[in-house]
Amino acid sequence: VQLQASGGGLVQAGGSLRLSCAASGRTFSRSVMGWFRQAPGKEREFVAGIMWNDGSGRFADSVKGRFTISRDNDRNTVVLQMNNLKPEDTAVYYCAVDLWTGLIRENPRVYTYWGQGTLVTVSS
Repeated sequence: VQLQASGGGLVQAGGSLRLSCAASGRTFSRSVMGWFRQAPGKEREFVAGIMWNDGSGRFADSVKGRFTISRDNDRNTVVLQMNNLKPEDTAVYYCAVDLWTGLIRENPRVYTYWGQGTLVTVSS
């Protein structure tokens, strides 16, 4: 499985960005796609996740009400729409896939495959 993340950039506080993650290779009905982020000097943290089969999602408390997640099964793509961005959202964002557990988990260790990361910078 290969993951290609895109869509990062520089935006002012209150603005929006749309991140995409294109997956290629084998996937399964129990797959979960997650988005994580890592700011300088901090640990990688869960942002959002979505089930491939039914589109159900889960969000970190810090982004609830501001971020949405969706998937396009035909294109094997997951989109993270980020609205009302804050300076504290600044980080490298990674997409990752868990092929096996069938649960949206916040622990990055359960995700097997990772994209290369895309930088999101929010200026105040």
